[in-house]
Order: sequence, then structure tokens, then C-alpha cells
Amino acid sequence: ALLHSLPAGEGVSGGVSAVGWEHNARGALGPRSVNLSSTLDPKQRASAAMDLNLKLMRWRALPELQVDHLSSRKCLLLGAGTLGCAVARVLQGWGCRKITFVDSGKVAFSNPVRQSLFEFEDCLEGGRPKAEAAAAALKRIFPEADTAGIQLTIPMPGHPVKEGSPAHKHTSETVDKLDALVQAHDIVFLLTDTRESRWLPTVLSLARGKIAVSVALGFDTFLVMRHGHRGQALADRLGCYFCNDVAAPLNSTKNRTLDQQCTVVRPGLASIASALAVELVSSLLQHPLRGCA
Repeated sequence: ALLHSLPAGEGVSGGVSAVGWEHNARGALGPRSVNLSSTLDPKQRASAAMDLNLKLMRWRALPELQVDHLSSRKCLLLGAGTLGCAVARVLQGWGCRKITFVDSGKVAFSNPVRQSLFEFEDCLEGGRPKAEAAAAALKRIFPEADTAGIQLTIPMPGHPVKEGSPAHKHTSETVDKLDALVQAHDIVFLLTDTRESRWLPTVLSLARGKIAVSVALGFDTFLVMRHGHRGQALADRLGCYFCNDVAAPLNSTKNRTLDQQCTVVRPGLASIASALAVELVSSLLQHPLRGCA
């Protein structure tokens, strides 16, 4: 604000007449004010710029595109590794602000070169929890993002716990936490390393009527699929990740050597598969039936 005092002229008696006052909404005279926060606040400028990028797609290429159908959704990412980082970045490109990561691991020295949300500092002192580090990175990229990182191990078939033991109680509590997370979000991305870790989220997503998408990687192959939705007619309902299995999911890491437990994938596949997964959801949400299409 600029304050400048002007001396009254000689011989002037009484008050000085002032100009620039206008009738406000209540009919009283007052100063005119302008809110410049949208042009001076860097965070608001970044938010407006991101929204403008999305609006340009509608204005210039696809007038019927409803960009808010994805940007307003709450997304749950189960896995904050190579796929989780890549999916999160594409979701941000679509304007999605509410993103929650779930992962039980910590950032290792081999992660930052392939997992785009991590840095060398995240590996130090034993490694920062992946979910927490990924959520913080999204906030640094876009401060208006509403992100969260939950460190949680997903209960899995083939990994039994003794009934009545402390581990059994902890597993039951974890199931409740995961169920609450699924209920609190609109879209669930299954991005974990093993088959069995996808089983419980698949069941919960169907039971809670959520859109679920699985992304899986091989060395030079990948899979992107949407799961069936409870809103679909039973005769037309799509299958899930496990529908073609002839046996229940088992412990896929048992009796494997350390090198066999590591994921070996061509570096470019994760970006391709993750982009296709988000574009699949974006296209699905344009349909009038949304997840029931």
C-alpha cells in the first residue's frame, strides 16, 4: 500500500474533500478494493495454470470433454514403487488433487533412478517410507495437492497368521484400515509387486462399488485392465485380475532367492503402462454410466 500526505492549501477551512470513494454493496461510501491474490500468490497461480491446461484440451480439441470427472476424484494408489510414482504423475497431469499412497517399503538406493518421485536423500539413514516420500514429492511439485502416505502391509493369501496371536489381531486391524481407505476413495489402482497382494483390494473394491484398475509388469510385457463393477448387470459384469485363475493366490515369493524376488523390467514399460491405466480411467469416466459402463 502507498500512503501519501498532501498539505492543505492556504485559506482552506473545514475538511478536505476526497475523491475515489464509491457506494459499496450496502449503499455506504467506502474505498474500492481489488483482491490480487490470484495473480500474486504463486500457489494460486500454479493451480490456475494447471486448470487452464485442462480447459485448453476442451476449448481447442474436444469440446465435450468433462475434465472435472477425473480431477475431482479421490484416487487410492496401492503401491508407491515404479508404477505408483508414474501413475501419480499422470493423475496430476489430469488435475487430480486427492491422491493417497499405500506402501510398506522404504526407499532403497536402487529406487530413485526408476521411481520418479524419489531422490538420493530419501535413501539415507535406512530409507524414508515410500508412501510418505511419494506424497511429499507430489506436494513439492504441486503445493495445492491433497496427498497422504500410509505405511501399511496388505494382508495376502498364502501368508497365514496363527489365529489368536498378536499377528492375527494386527492383520484384522489392517484389513479394517484398508477397507476404510477403499471406502474413502473413488478409484483404486492396484500397483503392487505380487499377485496375492492384489487379491484383498480386488475383493474390497468390488464390495464397495469402486472403480479398480490393475497394472502389472513383466520384463518386456505389461497388463492394464479395469475390474468389473457391482453396478454392472451380473450377466454383463466384467471379470477381475483373478477370474482366469484355476487356483487360489499363493505366496509367490516363497523359496525364491534374493535376485528372483527383485522386479526385472525394461525401464520404459512402467511409464507406458501407467499412462495407459490413467487414460483408461479418464475415458471410462466420460461415459454416462462411469464405472458401470
